[in-house]
Amino acid sequence: MAEPDAAVGEGVFKKCMACHAVGPDAKPKVGPPLNGIVGAKWAHFEGYSYSQDLKEGAAAGKVWDAATLSAYLENPKALAPKGKMGFAGLKKDTERADLIAYLAQFDANGVKK
Repeated sequence: MAEPDAAVGEGVFKKCMACHAVGPDAKPKVGPPLNGIVGAKWAHFEGYSYSQDLKEGAAAGKVWDAATLSAYLENPKALAPKGKMGFAGLKKDTERADLIAYLAQFDANGVKK
């Protein structure tokens, strides 16, 4: 498999933009901003009302590492059955990897590393 490509992932992120934002001015939409998501604890964005599934994951110390994000992006309801994410998922491994590479560029303040 080719190395994940953040530039390609930026294009994949267009599928997420209706509900999520990244960057310095990112604000909650239907979903929380995704700044700093790679490596963050579940339900980490202050002020967003997460589903009970994600709150319980946070309480258990779960972290959004690349493998967990990939599994969630493939099938959100498998990881969080009561979660709010209505997106059907990204079925292609390469799309998920490219998207995660794109998101990994943003620190918690939305600044590209």
